[in-house]
Amino acid sequence: MNKAKIVRPEGSQPAHALWFDRKKYVTINFVVQKPKDVQVDIQPDKMILCCKNDTDDVFYNELHFYDKVQIHDSRERVHERTINILLRKMKPDVAWPRLQKDPARPCWISVDFDNWRDWEHEEDEGKAEYDQYMDMIQEMASGNKGAVPDMGDLSDSD
Repeated sequence: MNKAKIVRPEGSQPAHALWFDRKKYVTINFVVQKPKDVQVDIQPDKMILCCKNDTDDVFYNELHFYDKVQIHDSRERVHERTINILLRKMKPDVAWPRLQKDPARPCWISVDFDNWRDWEHEEDEGKAEYDQYMDMIQEMASGNKGAVPDMGDLSDSD
């Protein structure tokens, strides 16, 4: 499992990256038109991407992660216009406020707001709604039903 070390090519540029955070995973989508010669090295604390596009422009990205990832449960997939990286967090249920360890954000990293969700408080909100619903059901089932209706007008004789 010894991968060849990826060296930064001369004249390379970083590929634009869109990322979003989930409970167990962090997803990074590198935007490269028709990527080829794709090399990805995912390590516990960083990743390196090197590839070419359809016009042979060379892309090289090196990211030092905000927190550690599980390398054996992280994947990459090459598509027509993107290279998708799925990183499994070492600490699930811990939000990443940024992608990189360094608080200074490079211009080639953007948050993917279309896929971003504030999942940290989802369970709390769901539990509050559930508790409110259960209180309503309990109240309906208790003695607050009112008087028994008079059904004297419901006779079968016409």
